[in-house]
Amino acid sequence: MVIGISIFELHVPAARSLKQKRKVVRSLIDRIHQRFRVSIAETDFHDLHQRSEITLAAVAQTASEGLKIMDVVRDLIDSQPEAQLLMWDPQILEGHAL
Repeated sequence: MVIGISIFELHVPAARSLKQKRKVVRSLIDRIHQRFRVSIAETDFHDLHQRSEITLAAVAQTASEGLKIMDVVRDLIDSQPEAQLLMWDPQILEGHAL
């Protein structure tokens, strides 16, 4: 068993208010959660209009499976026109490290 943790830093250029940013980020989080059944939440930059950080955690049987899930989520985030991916930090925690 492995746990994949991935941090995504996003820029939401069209957001002119926290409400607009939250609408984009919440929609993205909901889509990812529905499609991949992973734990995901906004974890930083709550008070900035155009910047957000979301963190994902996924349990997988192998490291390659965990990396694949995080790669697919990264591709989905990267394809969103309303949010630009600035940084991506994937990590795998192996069973013996838990």
